[in-house]
Parts: sequence; C-alpha cells; structure tokens
Amino acid sequence: MTSMQSSSPSRSEQKRSAILEAAIALFCAQGFPNTSMDEVAKKAGVSKQTVYAHFGNKDDLFVASIECKCDVHEIAPEMLADVAHPEQVLLQFASRFGDMIVSEEALTVYRACVSQSETHPEVSRLYFAGGPSRILTMLSDYFSRVEATGAFRFGDVRHAAIRLCLMLYGERRLMLELGLPLQETEGERARYLADTVKMFLAAAKS
Repeated sequence: MTSMQSSSPSRSEQKRSAILEAAIALFCAQGFPNTSMDEVAKKAGVSKQTVYAHFGNKDDLFVASIECKCDVHEIAPEMLADVAHPEQVLLQFASRFGDMIVSEEALTVYRACVSQSETHPEVSRLYFAGGPSRILTMLSDYFSRVEATGAFRFGDVRHAAIRLCLMLYGERRLMLELGLPLQETEGERARYLADTVKMFLAAAKS
C-alpha cells in the first residue's frame, strides 16, 4: 500500500499567507489609506522587506488580499471547467459567490471603498480589479466556452456575467448593506440562489 502525503506549504507560502491575512484585517479595520506596509509586516510577524518581496507595493497587496478572499471561498477558474453541465457548475458558483458577498469581510471592505470613494477613488478601482472584475472575467470566459457547445446562447457574455452576479445579490446583500435585520432564512436564501440560476439558464437555452 502506498502512503499518500499531503504537501505542506513552504515557508515562503506560509509568510505570504500571513501577510495577506494581516493585510485584509488591517484594511477592514482602518481602511486602505490608514494602513501602512510597516503595520502589515508587524501584524504578520515578518520584516517589511519580506512584505515588499512578496508584494511590490500597497496597491498590489490590496488587490492580492481581495483576490485571496475569493480564493478562500473557492471561486477560481477551476470551478468553472465543466462546460457539459452548466447548471451544476453555476449552482455551485452561486452558492460560493452568495456566501462570499454576504461575509463580514466583503461587506466591510465594500463599505470602506464607498465611504472613501470621493477622497480615495483609487481604492475603489483596486477593489473592483481584485474582486468583481476578476469574477466577471472568469464567468465571461466560461459562458463563451459553454456557448461553443451549442446548448446555450448568452449574447454579450460580459453583460451576461454582470446580470447573473447582480441577480445573485438578492435581498440579503441589500439588507446587510443597509444595516437592516435579516428577514430571509438560510433555506429561503438557498432556494433564491438555485431559482436564479435556473431562470438565468432557461433564458439562455438554445
């Protein structure tokens, strides 16, 4: 019998992960403009040189920390690989995306970007590049590949990606953004996400 050994992260990967966790915590707590690379290094338990070795500047670190949160929720190109079963793939995407957009970290970063959009518009641009735009690009590419099978027609795939994501926001995200108490149960949320995917694909069926 052969023994299976899981590869543990290297020392460099561990440091990178610690830096990203420290960065997102600080960005959420005090905002992008008020967070320094020195503070990130101190919170991560590494030197400032190590932070710069992994991320060339604070902009790169912010984008990477947003991308990292997508990865934590397993929203990556690999999950959009199966073009033969789009309903199954998009139901899984809807579940993961739906969980991510109502997470406390996602809401905190979003609120911080909105509150600073007039004085620090670059923060909103960085946030959009690291999160929403990345996900829209992944979905657009997936829709193009699904279309090639001949089973669905999405039209402008970027518009289709935008449409699906905005539909998936639903009532829960809106209530949380406004700081209102939730009225939707977990079961109702799950049904809403599943029904949204089915409706979206029904409209695109060839």
